[in-house]
Amino acid sequence: MIERREFLRNSLLAAGTLLAPKYSSFAVSGSSAPSRIEVLLDEPLATISPNIYGHFTENLGAVIYDGIWVGEKSSVPNINGIRKELVEQMRKIKAPVIRFPGGCFADSYDWRDGIGPADKRPRRTNFWEGVEAANAAANHKYDPNQFGTNEFVHFCKLIGSEPYLAANLRSLPAEEFYRWVEYCNSPAGSTTLAEMRAASGSPEPFPVRFWGVGNESWGCGGNFTAQEYAVEFRRFAAWVPHFGQELSFVASGPSDDNWEWTRGFLEEIIRKGPGQLQSIYGLALHYYAWNLSRGRTRDWDEGKGDALKFDVVDWYELLRQGEVMDSLVTGHWQVMGEYVKLVVDEWGPWYRPGSEMTPGDILEQTPTLRDAVFSAMTLDIFNHHPEKIAMANCAQLINCLNSLYLAHGDKFCVTPVGHVFDMYAAHQGGQSLRTIFSAPGVHYERDGKPASLAGLRGSASLHDKVLVLTAANPHVSDACEAEIAIPGAAIKSATATTLTASDIHAHNTFEQRDVIAPQSKSIESKERSLNYRFPPASVTKLTLTLQ
Repeated sequence: MIERREFLRNSLLAAGTLLAPKYSSFAVSGSSAPSRIEVLLDEPLATISPNIYGHFTENLGAVIYDGIWVGEKSSVPNINGIRKELVEQMRKIKAPVIRFPGGCFADSYDWRDGIGPADKRPRRTNFWEGVEAANAAANHKYDPNQFGTNEFVHFCKLIGSEPYLAANLRSLPAEEFYRWVEYCNSPAGSTTLAEMRAASGSPEPFPVRFWGVGNESWGCGGNFTAQEYAVEFRRFAAWVPHFGQELSFVASGPSDDNWEWTRGFLEEIIRKGPGQLQSIYGLALHYYAWNLSRGRTRDWDEGKGDALKFDVVDWYELLRQGEVMDSLVTGHWQVMGEYVKLVVDEWGPWYRPGSEMTPGDILEQTPTLRDAVFSAMTLDIFNHHPEKIAMANCAQLINCLNSLYLAHGDKFCVTPVGHVFDMYAAHQGGQSLRTIFSAPGVHYERDGKPASLAGLRGSASLHDKVLVLTAANPHVSDACEAEIAIPGAAIKSATATTLTASDIHAHNTFEQRDVIAPQSKSIESKERSLNYRFPPASVTKLTLTLQ
């Protein structure tokens, strides 16, 4: 039997081998472009799981009520109570998986409250009631449970997504977790819970594959130590009925760079042998970019910046924090090795209150071009690590942090972040390729001291003869002229889709829905390479058809 410390040490060595860089010398080129991108077709990394482009919906503020759920009797166009325009937009971006009901809300949620006849469901105090605004809607403070398991799964079916349910580990016993799985997955007519599901209009199993075993168990999900949580995970994941459905359990993982949580959890998990790892589909990682104080404080509230009122340094500071995701993925992978993958099921910027488009909606932010560039950079990082990341879920889908959409009543708009997900959907299921970006970095002054972040960066994926190359140029004023080389291939045709604006604060509103939107055009290319000018403060997708 492998000792725990030996196992983790071996994992670290294995990860080091996987992370060893492969260098490629640039071919001599006659191009005068100061930057270069080389896409290496003969160095595939792995398939980009569509689930990397997942989303997160928590019963928080106006995410559920007024965002997703408007009610069947609403004057707002809806499909069985679900906002119709949201369904239509979600279909466009090919959303693969949606996480629900939290977040911190999950560990106060009793799934039994959200099933059965809607008029018989109880009202419960929402986990977030204590921080809701005085003018918040009543259904934001007190959950009417009109949107429960059946409604959520129906939403997923409407948009073509898989449901990912987060179980309550803090305040419900393991038995109720088993029963929730039984309610969702047991065959038609087989159990009392299957009959209850049928009475609500769903005789056939849903079925649900992805299950979160708790959420942020180091904090709002129970305040456990890593070792205490590992014991709880083993108990909750033991002997759960499958009903012929593959079950993928996501363990509550670290916040930011808490390597000790990852290490301590895995050490305790394998106390009964390495075979215990087979019960873990992925380890959840949460990371928010929030501290725009330029090093002055680490206070959670004082350190936050404004979503709309920011200067150039704030722009760069946020993107600099976004770069941290790469080191978090590689750092935790070194601890986990190839035995467990990461599930980054909460990520995005987090600003101070004040930019909400609908007054009273807690944690609602108005995303700008800055958030689009941040999101593109993050998705490119995920594309770079397809062998390490099984799933990722942007926080959150609508009316919250880094949202793709904003809605209130009959008003609706797509944010710049939503446009990025639409552009990047082309990567889903593609073969990620090693891609080398050689471009000048961005240098700026951070309160009189020099600071920098990487310049143009991106990712590439291959889909038969179609190459998708995405890139974000973080520089607010300088375009980046780059030669794109694809050794061993000839380019037949090329198109470019770009998201940018002359104002780095650009954002969409209910009244002006298209202030910032992608623009597409055909571009000329040589057979073996092409030159392209990436505008400042932009996100670009190049679609190249190869001969």
